[in-house]
Amino acid sequence: MAESFFSVLKNEWLSRFTFSTRDKARRQVVRYIEGFYNRKRLHSGLGYQTPQEVEDQYLTRRSAA
Repeated sequence: MAESFFSVLKNEWLSRFTFSTRDKARRQVVRYIEGFYNRKRLHSGLGYQTPQEVEDQYLTRRSAA
């Protein structure tokens, strides 16, 4: 799974940019993960849902129990 994630990160996003510092690169990676990868990008391993949707469903089921 980690290899798949890093492949997506590299191929879908990082290859488009050049960063002047490591700090700027780090901030943009966090922004990508939190803003797009976890909240908007559909994941086949999660039944074509976002990780955020899966987490929300889990928490809803857990609180209902």
